[in-house]
Amino acid sequence: MLKGKTIVLGITGGIAAYKAADLASKLTQAGARVETVMTEAAQKLISPLTLRNLTHRPVVTDMFTMASEYSEEHIALAEAASAVVVAPATANTIAKLAAGIADNMLTCVVLATEAPVIVCPAMNDVMYRNPVTQENLSRLRARGFTIVEPEYGRLASGKLGRGRLPETARIIEAIEQVLVRKEDLKDKRLVITAGGTREPIDPVRHIGNRSSGKMGYAIAEAARARGARVSLISANVSLPEPAGVEITRVNTADEMKEAVERAVKDADVLIMAAAVADYRPEKMLPAKIKKEDAETIVLKLVRTPDILGSVRGNFIRVGFAAESEDVIANAKKKLTAKGLDLIVANDITAPGSGFDADTNRVVIIDRDGNTQELPLMSKREVAEKILDRVKELFPRKG
Repeated sequence: MLKGKTIVLGITGGIAAYKAADLASKLTQAGARVETVMTEAAQKLISPLTLRNLTHRPVVTDMFTMASEYSEEHIALAEAASAVVVAPATANTIAKLAAGIADNMLTCVVLATEAPVIVCPAMNDVMYRNPVTQENLSRLRARGFTIVEPEYGRLASGKLGRGRLPETARIIEAIEQVLVRKEDLKDKRLVITAGGTREPIDPVRHIGNRSSGKMGYAIAEAARARGARVSLISANVSLPEPAGVEITRVNTADEMKEAVERAVKDADVLIMAAAVADYRPEKMLPAKIKKEDAETIVLKLVRTPDILGSVRGNFIRVGFAAESEDVIANAKKKLTAKGLDLIVANDITAPGSGFDADTNRVVIIDRDGNTQELPLMSKREVAEKILDRVKELFPRKG
């Protein structure tokens, strides 16, 4: 699968830089032409000679090197690349890529390439969890970069945490998946919902849920990166807008239903990742309720519309089931009742799978009752798996 592909391997100055030697070796053994670009800090941790001997190719170490046959090196490397892989990617390099800074050969290549870019963060777990680093990674995802999330284990500091460079096999799998599925959803139109609806009680208060919208946004970003035209119908979230995606903002279940009905008229796929409120107050009070006016308040709640159950057409329909018990049984019941093609079920009480987490552990169930249980992974990785299953259904839908 990698034979004849040109992989530009960018190595930055993280302690895991030594592991890049194994990655370069395995890529070369798989038939790829590996062009290595090292930052100045990386060269203090691993010798360029090591990479040269493993890849049988010159190693680019600065902006003005004449080591290879490439002229205007960063442009030529960028154009030659089938994919650019940054492994390990330090917090510093991630910040530069997010800001569009091009002050070394590696960042210049990334800025100049139109090839897929795969970023493999590796750093101290506190640095990785820092909101700045997470925001920078979100920006890169929104631009179509693939992020291979770091693994949990013993770090250079001696403590346990999430920050280890992913194993070589996992990085190679990500490269292969990106190269195979590049634009495999081209000319397909996907309608995706995300976030949690809010049903007003009065001008100030509402009934809502704890959905962050991260899963729906991850699917939208992944679909756009695979060439799809994406309409994202977003309820209340605090997330950066994905680039290249048409966004419709809604608040209530009724507003979401209207937006979905408009959007699916020429859709190939509807993925309802939003957490739609099941009930709303029968009437919205015109003025704010004053606490001193009553010791207790009784609200009469009525059902909201069943969007996924009522919106039908010749398109693939995917639902979600966030459950706290009997996850598989309840998800299968929902899939059958709504006549879905796929349903994605998760246990919201499980560690790493609850609301607002960056990871998820799900089971994908098809209309024939077949189940695919996925391990704990990032929501972007889950999104890719869901889209892989959706792609398999296109022949069935014609």
